[in-house]
Amino acid sequence: MSIGSRLWGTALALSLCLPAVAHGAEVAKKDAPTPLSAYELYRIYGDKTWTWNTGGGRFFDDGRRFVAWSNDKGKPSFAEGRWVVDDLGQLCMRATWTNAEGAARASTCFGHRKIGNTIYQRRQPNGEWYVFRHASVRQGDEFQKLVPTDTVSAKASELKQILLSQEVARKGG
Repeated sequence: MSIGSRLWGTALALSLCLPAVAHGAEVAKKDAPTPLSAYELYRIYGDKTWTWNTGGGRFFDDGRRFVAWSNDKGKPSFAEGRWVVDDLGQLCMRATWTNAEGAARASTCFGHRKIGNTIYQRRQPNGEWYVFRHASVRQGDEFQKLVPTDTVSAKASELKQILLSQEVARKGG
Protein backbone atom coordinates (compact mmCIF):
# COMPACT_ATOMS: atom_id res chain seq x y z
CA MET A 1 0.00 0.00 0.00
CA SER A 2 1.46 3.35 -1.03
CA ILE A 3 1.77 6.34 1.30
CA GLY A 4 -0.78 8.19 -0.85
CA SER A 5 -3.41 5.49 -0.45
CA ARG A 6 -2.76 5.27 3.31
CA LEU A 7 -3.23 9.05 3.61
CA TRP A 8 -6.37 8.89 1.51
CA GLY A 9 -7.71 6.07 3.73
CA THR A 10 -6.96 8.10 6.87
CA ALA A 11 -8.62 11.17 5.39
CA LEU A 12 -11.69 9.10 4.46
CA ALA A 13 -11.91 7.59 7.96
CA LEU A 14 -11.64 11.08 9.49
CA SER A 15 -14.26 12.51 7.16
CA LEU A 16 -16.65 9.72 8.15
CA CYS A 17 -16.03 10.35 11.87
CA LEU A 18 -16.26 14.15 11.78
CA PRO A 19 -20.00 14.36 11.05
CA ALA A 20 -20.66 12.04 14.01
CA VAL A 21 -18.43 14.16 16.25
CA ALA A 22 -20.08 17.36 15.01
CA HIS A 23 -23.52 15.81 15.47
CA GLY A 24 -22.54 14.69 18.99
CA ALA A 25 -21.47 18.25 19.81
CA GLU A 26 -24.79 19.59 18.46
CA VAL A 27 -26.73 17.09 20.57
CA ALA A 28 -24.64 17.91 23.64
CA LYS A 29 -25.15 21.62 23.04
CA LYS A 30 -28.89 21.13 22.48
CA ASP A 31 -29.20 19.04 25.66
CA ALA A 32 -26.88 21.22 27.75
CA PRO A 33 -28.64 23.16 30.52
CA THR A 34 -28.90 26.87 29.76
CA PRO A 35 -29.68 29.60 32.31
CA LEU A 36 -33.07 31.29 32.13
CA SER A 37 -32.91 34.96 31.20
CA ALA A 38 -33.96 37.73 33.57
CA TYR A 39 -36.99 38.26 31.33
CA GLU A 40 -38.02 34.59 31.58
CA LEU A 41 -37.66 34.67 35.36
CA TYR A 42 -39.62 37.90 35.56
CA ARG A 43 -42.45 36.28 33.57
CA ILE A 44 -42.48 33.29 35.92
CA TYR A 45 -42.36 35.15 39.26
CA GLY A 46 -43.63 38.70 38.57
CA ASP A 47 -46.88 39.54 40.35
CA LYS A 48 -47.13 35.99 41.73
CA THR A 49 -47.24 34.42 45.18
CA TRP A 50 -45.00 31.43 45.90
CA THR A 51 -46.91 29.34 48.42
CA TRP A 52 -44.87 27.34 50.91
CA ASN A 53 -45.86 24.71 53.46
CA THR A 54 -45.10 27.22 56.23
CA GLY A 55 -46.13 30.49 54.54
CA GLY A 56 -45.41 32.23 51.28
CA GLY A 57 -43.70 35.06 49.42
CA ARG A 58 -45.20 37.68 47.09
CA PHE A 59 -43.22 39.04 44.12
CA PHE A 60 -44.74 42.45 43.39
CA ASP A 61 -44.22 44.06 39.98
CA ASP A 62 -44.08 47.57 41.45
CA GLY A 63 -40.45 48.22 42.29
CA ARG A 64 -39.83 44.49 42.58
CA ARG A 65 -41.05 44.56 46.17
CA PHE A 66 -40.96 41.26 48.06
CA VAL A 67 -43.20 40.50 51.06
CA ALA A 68 -43.36 37.17 52.87
CA TRP A 69 -44.49 35.43 56.01
CA SER A 70 -43.66 32.15 57.62
CA ASN A 71 -44.67 30.18 60.67
CA ASP A 72 -41.85 27.70 60.85
CA LYS A 73 -41.79 25.54 64.00
CA GLY A 74 -44.31 27.81 65.70
CA LYS A 75 -42.16 30.92 65.23
CA PRO A 76 -44.12 33.44 63.13
CA SER A 77 -42.10 35.92 61.06
CA PHE A 78 -42.56 38.32 58.19
CA ALA A 79 -40.21 39.76 55.58
CA GLU A 80 -40.02 42.95 53.56
CA GLY A 81 -37.51 43.60 50.83
CA ARG A 82 -36.82 43.25 47.12
CA TRP A 83 -36.51 40.51 44.55
CA VAL A 84 -34.00 40.54 41.71
CA VAL A 85 -33.35 38.38 38.66
CA ASP A 86 -30.41 38.17 36.29
CA ASP A 87 -29.44 36.63 32.96
CA LEU A 88 -27.48 33.90 34.75
CA GLY A 89 -30.77 32.25 35.72
CA GLN A 90 -30.78 33.53 39.29
CA LEU A 91 -33.69 34.81 41.38
CA CYS A 92 -32.81 36.38 44.75
CA MET A 93 -35.09 37.50 47.54
CA ARG A 94 -33.29 40.12 49.64
CA ALA A 95 -35.34 41.00 52.69
CA THR A 96 -35.35 41.78 56.38
CA TRP A 97 -37.04 38.99 58.31
CA THR A 98 -38.59 39.92 61.64
CA ASN A 99 -39.74 37.56 64.39
CA ALA A 100 -40.27 37.82 68.16
CA GLU A 101 -36.50 37.75 68.73
CA GLY A 102 -35.68 40.64 66.38
CA ALA A 103 -34.88 41.36 62.75
CA ALA A 104 -32.15 40.19 60.38
CA ARG A 105 -31.36 40.67 56.72
CA ALA A 106 -31.28 37.59 54.52
CA SER A 107 -30.64 36.89 50.88
CA THR A 108 -32.02 33.65 49.48
CA CYS A 109 -31.27 32.77 45.87
CA PHE A 110 -32.41 30.07 43.46
CA GLY A 111 -30.72 29.07 40.23
CA HIS A 112 -32.78 28.14 37.16
CA ARG A 113 -31.65 26.17 34.10
CA LYS A 114 -33.57 24.64 31.24
CA ILE A 115 -33.06 21.69 28.97
CA GLY A 116 -35.57 21.94 26.16
CA ASN A 117 -38.80 23.13 27.79
CA THR A 118 -38.07 21.58 31.19
CA ILE A 119 -36.91 24.02 33.87
CA TYR A 120 -34.69 22.92 36.75
CA GLN A 121 -34.20 24.81 40.01
CA ARG A 122 -31.91 24.63 43.02
CA ARG A 123 -31.28 26.72 46.08
CA GLN A 124 -27.98 28.51 45.65
CA PRO A 125 -25.17 27.92 46.14
CA ASN A 126 -25.17 24.18 46.87
CA GLY A 127 -28.71 22.84 46.64
CA GLU A 128 -29.63 19.81 44.56
CA TRP A 129 -31.13 20.43 41.10
CA TYR A 130 -34.75 19.27 40.72
CA VAL A 131 -37.46 19.69 38.10
CA PHE A 132 -39.19 23.01 38.76
CA ARG A 133 -41.47 22.75 35.73
CA HIS A 134 -41.77 19.81 33.36
CA ALA A 135 -42.15 20.59 29.64
CA SER A 136 -45.83 19.69 30.13
CA VAL A 137 -46.60 20.99 33.61
CA ARG A 138 -47.36 18.14 36.01
CA GLN A 139 -49.12 17.95 39.34
CA GLY A 140 -46.43 18.36 41.99
CA ASP A 141 -44.19 20.68 39.97
CA GLU A 142 -42.90 23.46 42.23
CA PHE A 143 -44.02 25.85 39.47
CA GLN A 144 -47.62 24.98 40.43
CA LYS A 145 -47.05 26.72 43.79
CA LEU A 146 -46.78 30.10 42.03
CA VAL A 147 -50.27 31.59 42.03
CA PRO A 148 -51.63 34.96 40.85
CA THR A 149 -53.60 35.63 44.04
CA ASP A 150 -51.91 37.64 46.80
CA THR A 151 -52.28 35.28 49.76
CA VAL A 152 -49.35 36.87 51.62
CA SER A 153 -49.75 40.62 52.19
CA ALA A 154 -52.63 40.52 54.70
CA LYS A 155 -50.96 37.82 56.82
CA ALA A 156 -47.55 39.57 56.66
CA SER A 157 -49.17 42.87 57.68
CA GLU A 158 -51.00 41.16 60.56
CA LEU A 159 -47.76 39.56 61.80
CA LYS A 160 -45.95 42.89 61.46
CA GLN A 161 -48.53 44.58 63.70
CA ILE A 162 -48.42 41.77 66.28
CA LEU A 163 -44.62 41.55 66.39
CA LEU A 164 -44.14 45.33 66.50
CA SER A 165 -46.69 45.67 69.34
CA GLN A 166 -44.87 42.92 71.24
CA GLU A 167 -41.58 44.78 70.74
CA VAL A 168 -43.12 48.03 72.03
CA ALA A 169 -44.51 46.15 75.05
CA ARG A 170 -41.08 44.60 75.78
CA LYS A 171 -39.43 48.00 75.66
CA GLY A 172 -42.05 49.37 78.03
CA GLY A 173 -43.48 51.88 75.58
